[in-house]
Amino acid sequence: MRAAEIRTAGGAPVVADRPVPEPGAGEVAVSVTAAPITPLDLLCASGTSYFGLPELPYVPGVQGVGVLTRPTPTEPAGTAVWFATTAGMRPGDGSMAEHAVVAPADLVVLPSGADHALVAALGLSAVAAWMCLTWKGNLVAGETVLVLGAGGVVGQSAVQLARVAGAGHVIACARSEAALERARRLGADSVVRFAPGDDVERLTRRLGDTPVDLVIDPVSGIPAAAALRTLRPGGRLVNLGSAAGDEVPVSSAVLRSRSLHIHGYTNNELDTGRRREALLTVVGHAITGALTVDYERVPLLDAGAAWTRPGRIVLVP
Repeated sequence: MRAAEIRTAGGAPVVADRPVPEPGAGEVAVSVTAAPITPLDLLCASGTSYFGLPELPYVPGVQGVGVLTRPTPTEPAGTAVWFATTAGMRPGDGSMAEHAVVAPADLVVLPSGADHALVAALGLSAVAAWMCLTWKGNLVAGETVLVLGAGGVVGQSAVQLARVAGAGHVIACARSEAALERARRLGADSVVRFAPGDDVERLTRRLGDTPVDLVIDPVSGIPAAAALRTLRPGGRLVNLGSAAGDEVPVSSAVLRSRSLHIHGYTNNELDTGRRREALLTVVGHAITGALTVDYERVPLLDAGAAWTRPGRIVLVP
């Protein structure tokens, strides 16, 4: 079979021929139909993450979509599934290959009609957006939601899922005009650009005077600091990333004067049951057309060239 291999920490994968993996005890075989390249894949492969240097060489890909190659005790061969792996975090191979072996607990059987490439593109990014809105963010119908980093997959998903979850007003903030225009098409009521050279004061002024109930923050840094100033008393910010900086320059007075609540989120918090429920929820919204995301299909053979390409890349056989 063909597979992408990380041979050097920090290097792009090389597509090579490998034996088809045989499932061991407690594993199932999957024929892969779509595998996204995600920021976590790049981080793990860099060798600089808190997981440490991965055992090389290995096949990257922390999630994917495919069909069962062989029947299991509960499902026939050919059943469509989403699956997760620990590639780059623990020894073993991931989804960026024609075939993979997976623990049954890390499989989610997909409903009929699910688009494999779209599910792969959304995957755990959309799960994170949904859980930040509903579980950590406790969104109440009619509330105002501010989505930072609205150009990324988490941000695109959050704009749409906020509406699905009953938000009364959705504000999208992103760096590019193209991302803001896309956010409008996806349902944002208003948009704000985070411009080069912005400081907290300037961005706060552009965010306006509309009191915000909940901020979804995949970026941290200056945008998060400005967003905190827009929150109403008792408002919430949920952080799940640091694309704009590791630190948030905010004064204690801003937090205390309105009794603000800041939460951190990671998909690692989810047990397999909760992850399955969240994934099936976002897949259901994708099937109805309420949720989509921009992505590019790229042949598995071109994985190396696409490794650091901007936007969501989905590798297909």
